[in-house]
Amino acid sequence: MSATIIDFSLIIAQVMLGVGMLLTVFRMVVGPRAQDRVLALDAFYITGMLMLVTVGIRSGSSVYFEVALIIGMLGFVSTVALAKFLMRGEVIE
Repeated sequence: MSATIIDFSLIIAQVMLGVGMLLTVFRMVVGPRAQDRVLALDAFYITGMLMLVTVGIRSGSSVYFEVALIIGMLGFVSTVALAKFLMRGEVIE
């Protein structure tokens, strides 16, 4: 009984995360300003990371969690670099 509930809730979560990823791609393409595109990219990597976590829970493999951790670290660094570039025009001073 509980395994069925977990599988059903993971499927629902993955569908919702997929819809979220589609909406962030739409914002990256249509976004009127560069700041909107950076925020959409930030939301995209977070939803992608969460999608990998749900896939890892469904499969029972720890590899997906490690990949999600790497995506989280690289996404944070890229968001900081893009924000610094938009504010100052250069990344390295």
